[in-house]
Amino acid sequence: MGLTFDDLPLRPELRGEEPYGAPQLDVPVLLNVNENPYPPSERIVADIASAVAEAARSLNRYPDREAWALRQDLAAYLGHDLTAAQVWAANGSNEVMLHLLLAFGGPSRVALSFAPTYSMYPEYARDTLTTWITGRRADDFTIDVEHAVAQIKQHAPSVVLLASPNNPTGTALPLSLVEAVCDVAPGVVVVDEAYGEFRRDGTPSALSLLPRFPKLAVSRTMSKAFAFAGGRLGYLAADSVVVDALRIVRLPYHLSAVTQAVARAALRNADELLARVAELRVRRDETVLWLRSLGLVAADSDANFVLFGTFPDRHAVWQGLLDRGVLIRETGPDGWLRVSIGTADEMAAFRAALQEVLGS
Repeated sequence: MGLTFDDLPLRPELRGEEPYGAPQLDVPVLLNVNENPYPPSERIVADIASAVAEAARSLNRYPDREAWALRQDLAAYLGHDLTAAQVWAANGSNEVMLHLLLAFGGPSRVALSFAPTYSMYPEYARDTLTTWITGRRADDFTIDVEHAVAQIKQHAPSVVLLASPNNPTGTALPLSLVEAVCDVAPGVVVVDEAYGEFRRDGTPSALSLLPRFPKLAVSRTMSKAFAFAGGRLGYLAADSVVVDALRIVRLPYHLSAVTQAVARAALRNADELLARVAELRVRRDETVLWLRSLGLVAADSDANFVLFGTFPDRHAVWQGLLDRGVLIRETGPDGWLRVSIGTADEMAAFRAALQEVLGS
């Protein structure tokens, strides 16, 4: 017999668990992990390559462990009069979230969110021995203010996680909800704006609330709108004291010199990398209307994906699409599926495949 988990001193709550991850399958149309479907231009590729070459000349030395120049660039990109001291960066927003739970969670502490929401949140809580509690979202996936306030008063969470736009539903939260939560939350309130650049016109960012609420943090990522998923760079804006708390729990030199250089090159080319966002927003809204024209339910979305349903056997629909070369995500409440917004050709392939599967 080979070694098994039973032979290891594995933490009890990890037994029976599987590593997180969406299926990685080699199919023609990949619409399952909310990537930007457009790769960087050859000009940007050359700029990134030059930045990597420059960083490589000093790889015998450790990188700037504070990533100060990168944080300055991120602050400039975000605006709102932010400074580098108010910005934190890590290997994807996943690591930013883990830093938050390491700093503010832990045994006998509570992290609170509202389901359905991002499936990694409970894993951050589990990994940091933080109690995970979820309130509920309404049928339209919004959060009722009175319910949110009651949950916070009941559980006194040290961390509240609010995804806006929410994954997997695409729902953006009004600032009035964030304000109400900040007014009563005893700990840190995190608004996860990983899909913030895709918000519909008139949908505000929680960044505007930072001056009023010192324990508010707003996280972002370069993986989505920036078409930089392979670069692994997430970041957060908050009071400098909150940022300093995250600096305590980060690993030494957690951002490599190459990561910092490549991210700065991407920020230099922000206008070009973000140029397709408007196109993807239009295609998203068209997809919502098309799904509804089939008699399906499609959630209003401020992200680069659409949650739709409902199906008595969603796995059969997912498999039917996969059999036709289209990979989407089986996630969210029972009966729902999520499709990322791809190129025009990819969305045409999705529509044709779905109509075949549904027999319409």
